[in-house]
Amino acid sequence: MSVNLRPGESQDSLFKRFRKEIVKSRVLSIYRKKRWFVSDSEQRRLAKQRAIRKARRKLVRRQPHT
Repeated sequence: MSVNLRPGESQDSLFKRFRKEIVKSRVLSIYRKKRWFVSDSEQRRLAKQRAIRKARRKLVRRQPHT
């Protein structure tokens, strides 16, 4: 990951742009996921839990507020 210093750009704004690029490329999230070994069955179980939670949230949002 690299960013080039623009003419007249401060170090703070350069660092801010660098951090945005890191977030956009998802480098940190991938690193955090790979920090520990998670078996395939555990990954499937977690994915299923996430899908259930997401579906529940969508259901709650669709209900009319009375």
